[in-house]
This record gives sequence, C-alpha cells and structure tokens, in this order.
Amino acid sequence: MLKGLAITPPVLGRISIGKVIEKNGKRLPEKDDQFTITTQLQSKEGWLPHPFDEGIRKAQGGKIRSIPIRLLFNEPDLNFRAEYSLFDRNTGRPLCVGNGETCKRQSEGGIKSLPCPSPDGCVLAKGGACKPYGRLNVAIGDDDPLGSFIFRTTGFNSIRTLAARLQYFKAISGNRLACLPLELKLRGKSTRQSHGTPIYFVDITVRTGISLEEALAEARRLEEERQSAGFDQEALDGAAQLGFNNGAFEDSEDEAESVVEEFFPESGEGNDTAGKNNAQAETATGKTTLSLAEKLAAKATRQTGEPT
Repeated sequence: MLKGLAITPPVLGRISIGKVIEKNGKRLPEKDDQFTITTQLQSKEGWLPHPFDEGIRKAQGGKIRSIPIRLLFNEPDLNFRAEYSLFDRNTGRPLCVGNGETCKRQSEGGIKSLPCPSPDGCVLAKGGACKPYGRLNVAIGDDDPLGSFIFRTTGFNSIRTLAARLQYFKAISGNRLACLPLELKLRGKSTRQSHGTPIYFVDITVRTGISLEEALAEARRLEEERQSAGFDQEALDGAAQLGFNNGAFEDSEDEAESVVEEFFPESGEGNDTAGKNNAQAETATGKTTLSLAEKLAAKATRQTGEPT
C-alpha cells in the first residue's frame, strides 16, 4: 500500500443537489431542489448523467427527491466523514483539515499536526474560507456491492442530520447499519437567514413503503445470509479504516479541483479573502501555481484538444 495516499471506497458516480453554471464569465455553484446522479465523466455542459438518474427520475415524475441506498459499512464514520476543511483555490489542494480539536496543515516543512480552534477562532479561516465539509458514500443498486456513489456537502443541516441518523440507525439495528434498506431523502426548510426562501438538505430514512420494524427484520435476515456466505463485515470495516488512515487528506488533487469549484467558490468583488488565503497557501507550500480557472481551462484543452 502506498503510504501517504488515502485509500477510499471505489466511486462509481456522484450525487448532488446543485451544479456549477457559467455566469458573467465565471463558473459559480447553483443550488437545486432535486437530486442529480451523475457518472464521473464530464463534458463542457457538466457531469454526464448516470443511467440510475433516468430510471429513478421517471419513477418519481421528473424530479428525484429520494434515492434507495444501502451503506457499505457498519461504522457511521466510515460511511460519512465530516471535517473543517480549508482548500487553496490556486492549487485545488486541501491546505488544512481539522475536527475542532486538532488539524493537519500543509507547511513548508510538510504536514504538521496543530490545535484546531474551529473556523470561528482560526486566523487562517477568516472570511468563510474554512467550512464544514462532509462526504457520504452509499451503494445504489445491487450490481457492485463494494462500489459507491459519493455525496459531498458543506451544508450544516445535511452534515448534522446525516451524522445523527447514522448513529441512531447503528444503535437501533444492533450494529447492522450496512444491512438496512435505507434511502436518501431531500428535505426543505426556511430559516430567518434564508428570508423565507426554502433551503434543501439531505436526510437518511428507512425506504418508503417499509416500516422500521420491517427494516430491522430485513437487516437481520441479510446479515445472516451474508455471514453464511462468508461475507466478513467486520473485516471490511477494518480495511476501510486502514485505508482512510493511510493518507493525511482524503481528496486527491484531481477531485479537489471540482470540490473547490463547487463548494469553495471565489469571493465576490471587493472581498480579498480568497487572495489572502491563496497567498498564505503559497507561503505554506513554498511555490506559486496556476489559478484554478487556468488549471480547469488547461484540463479541458487536454480532454478536447480545443481551448475553452
């Protein structure tokens, strides 16, 4: 196993509740009121839809508001990882990742472990550059029991709800989280800050049409079936934990480019926070690099052979 490289669950596609659009010459994130399931292939128009997207969309009348899933692991923190994350917009790489107590930060001397006071108390995080950032891996369909679709979010409502649900489902199922028939559900709410406009977040519930008691019975049955076939869930959880621990940061540079573009967009005019953070990142890494926009343009040119 290559040291320093986080070994994460194999990803077959992406789940999102938004997209990146072109507006006034800039690529900006746009929120949505439905799920979209895509492949990992991208065109000039965006991420290509996955076949699951069309099937589920037709079944739900045009908008995907829920997705039937199973989880890969019994341990909640393996299915859903949430951290405070600060990305360098120039390189697309994570600069600092912490949990509110300790953090791992890029520096000229390599990665350092430091205290993490959370974004509110961190000088480097001022201006909203550091956000809670969560990643959820789920299985859709039965074709690949170890393949997953990844949902990424910096939404506090989604992060808090998903973390709570996974802990609760683990407890009531007797540590059979990976065997429960579940679904991702899109929920809406209005807050004082949203000025009456609905905001959407992601929840996990028992699949529609199945009672909690039926779901628990199904989880017990599936666990027994897997055990009789030799499926070792405990060993799978252990292997996943070792894989995550093998690297300091979970997102690779290629993945981080898309993450930064969608979840850590550049600050608007008159706000120099992004520039300050980029300067700090250059100091930490000891070099100056192309901007993210330049890197994305170069990447598109390599893929299409034409400048964007």
